[in-house]
Amino acid sequence: MTPVRSLARAMLSGIFVVSGYRNLRNPARLAATAKPVTDKVAPILKKAHPSFPTETETLIRLNSAVQVTAGLMMATGRFSRPAALVLAGTLVPVTVAGHPFWKNDDPIAKNNNQIHALKNLGLLGGLLLAATDTGGKPGLRWRTGHRIGHSRRSVQRAVRTARREARIAVRSASTARRLPG
Repeated sequence: MTPVRSLARAMLSGIFVVSGYRNLRNPARLAATAKPVTDKVAPILKKAHPSFPTETETLIRLNSAVQVTAGLMMATGRFSRPAALVLAGTLVPVTVAGHPFWKNDDPIAKNNNQIHALKNLGLLGGLLLAATDTGGKPGLRWRTGHRIGHSRRSVQRAVRTARREARIAVRSASTARRLPG
């Protein structure tokens, strides 16, 4: 991995590690803000698995722990592409719960939330880029297409060789029939 990629991933993941750590230590400060979203998500979580926690503070802690872990993985370069996808997934509910500018009547609060939502949208874009970054190596799509093209050419060569050998065999057989004896 190039130094620029390493530095960019560390910089991008820094906010998730720091804010995740803060929220993990003190989830109560976010509980009132997150409650409307967690109340909507709780029935889905219960349906998915009955023993899954649905308390607001527990979900905040869980999200924060995931952000710290995935942020550290991305910063260190360990499973950085899946970590970027996980961070992108944690960013969506945080943005919806924390910055609902569409619900604000106060123009100052609306502007503030809109800026933070756009900031999170920019982070999401960076995370998606990091998730698709192959580190300068060919991606899966290119490698698959290259393998298919290579296989196709190999099959075409084998068919040409088989036809040529069949023509030689036919000529040899017809020559052998003409020989006396």
